[in-house]
Formats: sequence, C-alpha cells, structure tokens
Amino acid sequence: MTIRELTIAKLQQLSEPLLQEVSDYMDFLIQKHLAKTANIQTDEKLVEAWSQWFDEVDLKETNTAEPASEYQHLLLNKYRQQGLTL
Repeated sequence: MTIRELTIAKLQQLSEPLLQEVSDYMDFLIQKHLAKTANIQTDEKLVEAWSQWFDEVDLKETNTAEPASEYQHLLLNKYRQQGLTL
C-alpha cells in the first residue's frame, strides 16, 4: 500500500469531528507550503533583479574628468587619502 492509500484508509475510520480537525490541518499545511513557495519565488526575483542591476552598473563607464571646482578637487583628495580609487 502507498502512503496515499494508507492515509485514505485511516481517514475513512475517523469520526466527523476528528475528520474536521484533519481537514483543517490539511488546509494549514497547504497554506504554509504556498506561503513558503511564494517567499522562495520572491527571493529568487529579488536576487535576479539585484544581479541585473550590478551587471548594468559594471558596464557603465566612469567619468575621469578633472574636478571643475576647488571644492571637488578637495573632496577627491580627501577620498584618495582614505584609500579610495576614483
């Protein structure tokens, strides 16, 4: 006998109140599984969206023009002193 057949045989032996509890629990399990599946799909979509964003950012060219103002020049020097490569 398969697990399905065994379970059906057990269900047929239950009284109506117990059968209602089993039915309620089955509804709970189905909802729990659907919620878990939805979360996994959402996570996968989020990972895909971030991966696409990073891929697009990596392809962008950076502007290496000299600073236009004294403020920009000082700011770039400060970043370089902190070890950032611009």
